[in-house]
Amino acid sequence: MKLASIKISGFRGYDSAVHVPISDLRVLVGRNDVGKSAVLEALDIFFNVGKGAVKLDKDDVNKNALANGRNEVEISAIFTQLPDEIVIDATNSTTLGSEYLLNSDGYLEVVKRYPNAGKERVFIHARHPTNPECSDLLLKKITDLRNALDEQGLECADKTKSAELRKSIWEGQAELAFGDVEIDVSKIDSKAIWDQLKSYLPLYTLFQSDRKNSDGDDEVQDPMSLAVRQILGDPTIQQDLDAIAKRVKERLDEVAAATLEKLNEMNPEIANSLNPNVPATSDLKWADVFKNVGIAGDEDIPINKRGSGVKRLVLLNFFRADAERRQKEADLENVIYAIEEPETSQHPEHQRALVSALVEMSKTDSAQVLITTHSPELVKQLRFEDLLLVSGNEPERVRSIKESELPYPSLNEVSYAAFGDPTPEYHNELYGYLESCERLGEFLATKPKIRYLRLNPDNTTAEQQITLTEYIRHQIHHPENMKNRPHTVEELRSSIEIMREFIQG
Repeated sequence: MKLASIKISGFRGYDSAVHVPISDLRVLVGRNDVGKSAVLEALDIFFNVGKGAVKLDKDDVNKNALANGRNEVEISAIFTQLPDEIVIDATNSTTLGSEYLLNSDGYLEVVKRYPNAGKERVFIHARHPTNPECSDLLLKKITDLRNALDEQGLECADKTKSAELRKSIWEGQAELAFGDVEIDVSKIDSKAIWDQLKSYLPLYTLFQSDRKNSDGDDEVQDPMSLAVRQILGDPTIQQDLDAIAKRVKERLDEVAAATLEKLNEMNPEIANSLNPNVPATSDLKWADVFKNVGIAGDEDIPINKRGSGVKRLVLLNFFRADAERRQKEADLENVIYAIEEPETSQHPEHQRALVSALVEMSKTDSAQVLITTHSPELVKQLRFEDLLLVSGNEPERVRSIKESELPYPSLNEVSYAAFGDPTPEYHNELYGYLESCERLGEFLATKPKIRYLRLNPDNTTAEQQITLTEYIRHQIHHPENMKNRPHTVEELRSSIEIMREFIQG
């Protein structure tokens, strides 16, 4: 399965429901504290049920929702690329379509609700039969399905399989009425449906921007230490270690017994007061045996003594490799890599390399990549269709990036809209567009003039009266002219805004 979209409501800054479309590569951009990280963390809660990086608590419930009497967090996920066959009640293979478990668009839609940020309740939102005679077949045990079949005078070729009984009952109706229904798969009678569906979901793994990177943190001290713990948790390796521990214990028991036998010859009273004390094999700390395993750089400098950028780069790539390993071991078809701010503490070269690596990952059939970023440099390496702008504006809290007020895609404009970052490159782009469409004169004619000293080839100056936009344009293109005061960031932003308004208007 692949994730197609999520919906969030009642969680952190999201009061009313917000819809977030997901693709193979999805990059969330926007200013600080607008809810980018909340999207990735909501997914961690959905997929990893409290065993991931994020633990849901009462402070995560949206405060405005609480004030209006709503204490429920809701996270929904919609999936595509569904399995051709599925076993949902341990009887025989069936399909999500034939069990009427798909929504009106033909997708699997799973809704999770957390009353007061507590235990999850799971529902499947589907276009499902609503006839009273057959609306709750998925909640019935096989005995109840047989009774329903007999009561309606219907036939079934194989009454030993729940899926076949349901199929016969649905097909036996004169007309099936359909409606949007939520099937509660948290109930005891239907829990098996969700237990089976969970095994088809993609693996979701989150790398947080505030991941610890202090010297004493176990993972930073060396990611190989974490790898040792994971490897030692392998059941087959554990069996081998138990066998070794058992042999060592047997030898120790022999040594202890022989020692006590010799002691008994000299002092039976002391010998009788002593007993061999050999730790149980389960108490042995095998990880300590491999505590010096690690990765070191030049001159054996350990990872935790390197710069913060290097530490984070190593951790990020360990995260990628570890997620791939877990995907293979669990025999899962898909994995979702969610990474907050991959540019943090990274040199521009590393930023570009990371983006290239993440883009390549997203092109594989088995991976989806979700990123949040504050980096204009990173944004400029992406495509428009990869980006979503997150803002505090209602009703479009999350929206796709439009091709802008310009008649061509402009990632400079995306950076400006997402981060409020006025750049000379964007100013040049807007000015150049006005020139190319022969509207520059019309634009400049209506704007107030300011004094500007032009530098002549003989190093003399000539005074001119020009607009602020021209003033900034000249300073960008002629940095050698030091005869004028530098324009300010606010003047750059103002000039950009008035050009945008003119083009848009």
